[in-house]
Amino acid sequence: MNLAPSKHRGGWRNPRFERGVAMVSLDTEQIWGYRDPLFDPLDESQFENRYPGAPEAHDKLLACLQAAGIGATWFVVGGLALPGSAGACDGRLAGLPSRWKMRIPRGDEKSAPLWYRRSFLERLRAAGPLQEIGLHGGLTHFAWTDREENIEDVIRWELSEGLRALAEVELRPRSFSFPRDEEAHHALLTDYGICAYRGPTPGVASRLGRTLAGAVWRALAEIRRAAPTPVWPQETFPGLWNIPSSMFLYPIGPARSRIVGLRTRVERFARGIEAAVRRRGVFHFCLHPENLAESPSGFSMFEELLEKLLRARARGDVEVLTMREVAARMSAFGSPFTTHSQGSKSYVSHQ
Repeated sequence: MNLAPSKHRGGWRNPRFERGVAMVSLDTEQIWGYRDPLFDPLDESQFENRYPGAPEAHDKLLACLQAAGIGATWFVVGGLALPGSAGACDGRLAGLPSRWKMRIPRGDEKSAPLWYRRSFLERLRAAGPLQEIGLHGGLTHFAWTDREENIEDVIRWELSEGLRALAEVELRPRSFSFPRDEEAHHALLTDYGICAYRGPTPGVASRLGRTLAGAVWRALAEIRRAAPTPVWPQETFPGLWNIPSSMFLYPIGPARSRIVGLRTRVERFARGIEAAVRRRGVFHFCLHPENLAESPSGFSMFEELLEKLLRARARGDVEVLTMREVAARMSAFGSPFTTHSQGSKSYVSHQ
């Protein structure tokens, strides 16, 4: 069955896929994503205590996906592809603010495996079924919403150096996720050949962001076992597709699990698939690989999620696709339901 919007009576106001689509995307950052100076950064020992065996968790996660025959989208921080670096004085970091790069250590994959993991990316590149490798932010997980002076120049440096680092291991990303899930400067993505990015999860919690109120809304969604909302690709700029997340894996560490048991993640995942099948939309499930290292039950839970996904695929209810695959099919089909705002470069697809 082809992946294409089905034309309803009255035109393209309510496009749907011919059947449900499921996607898995992974923000692959290791410690790069936990050194943000604005968010109580973790040092290496704190990171290892919270996520024991995080590097090995990435290998185990890849093995789970391969065993299930599932292709996922791995959004990778470019720094992981470096064979090593000279730390804050490394020339590849020259265009970034000092406060951002001062925490990056000198080392290589052997001495600093939380920072540099070229060998894993080489295994990921060679894995079957094909795993899509996108870019997460750029070289260092620099926040695109930072208030740094000359921010666009900084982001161009971060983006180009991230792509350069992945090119060294023969990777050319076409999909992207924003650090902290905070969007900005979309036009730069098209300048560097990106065709798809992951937008934030629809709903109140996402709009509230990293606030106490946002945390409460996210916890309540878990406690209520709320069905994640199916999403639809939206063309932000010509040829640039936003494929929002439907659900992020709620943390499974001991403190969170005492309030919200692991079972809720499984039930919400199943409901997300059911909703995508019913509405013929996309269920886009997202996580950080190190989250599975938070609990001894992390991987058994993830394997149960994959079993539910495989059963839905075997029934013909859903097709499992990557970001680039969805964007390519949407672009090939065209955008008959896309409207263009007057006097602007903004493109918004109607759901």
